[in-house]
Amino acid sequence: MNRRKFIKNTSTLGAASMFPFSSFAMDKKIKYKMGYQLFSIRDEMAKDPLGTLRYLKKLGYEDFEIYGFDPVKESYYGFKSNEFKQILDDLNLSVSSGHYGFSSYLEGSNDKLKHFVDKCIIGATTLGSSYVTWPWISPEQRNVENYKLMAHKLNIIGEQVTKAGLGFAYHNHGFEFIDHEGENGFEIIIRETDSSLVKLQMDLYWVMHSSKYTPKELIKQQPGRYVMWHIKDMDKISRDYTELGNGSINYHVILPDPVESGLEFYYLEQGGNFTHNSMRSASDSAFYFKKELRKYL
Repeated sequence: MNRRKFIKNTSTLGAASMFPFSSFAMDKKIKYKMGYQLFSIRDEMAKDPLGTLRYLKKLGYEDFEIYGFDPVKESYYGFKSNEFKQILDDLNLSVSSGHYGFSSYLEGSNDKLKHFVDKCIIGATTLGSSYVTWPWISPEQRNVENYKLMAHKLNIIGEQVTKAGLGFAYHNHGFEFIDHEGENGFEIIIRETDSSLVKLQMDLYWVMHSSKYTPKELIKQQPGRYVMWHIKDMDKISRDYTELGNGSINYHVILPDPVESGLEFYYLEQGGNFTHNSMRSASDSAFYFKKELRKYL
């Protein structure tokens, strides 16, 4: 956690700021399922995935983004892909995207990467997902050479996933916005990937935490490409994660236009720093989102 640029809370918003969504907030056609990134509640998913999904459904979550795919067992949370899909169907829930472990294949052969991507495609297709998403690279991989290599790999994966009838996306954190000799990883990814093959999943928290641009400014540069969002709040003092409504990000002001973004799915998320615990975090964020922000989406 190391940079700047998050929105300042203010009590003197002008009339224009009070109604930033006038162009689309009342468009009844814009409706999305309320989504949750299951990594936010990974401790409970590890203990009781079925009970956790039932709990999240009661809170109003309808759609999820998964993590932790096991390519050897072709399983999620200890269930074979088809078994997990049946659980979702029985609960009338969906998984529209998944975070898959690509970082270990960054510096490996394209053949090994292709084999892994095939496994991801099979799993995602079984779940009825729309997107396979690259979520992360490890700290030792974060340099200019590897960002360029990753852009190349992203294009390769994007072509393979697209041919299989799914979408492929890259999820940002904050490290992509750190300057390396006058450029940063995010700029390299944008510049050197094919926008028709590699879509983007914007983590709004990390953009506000680390980028010199706001979410709206980034979307204006690449309209239609940000097909997914992660929505989470920033602690007012530590700048760590916190429950929606507890932090410093004023989503009434910074939330982008979903149409300009190309938005298809969004997920509330909190990776840690829970005020109470992960279960209460999921509940508190859902309550705030439904009360304050869902009207925009």
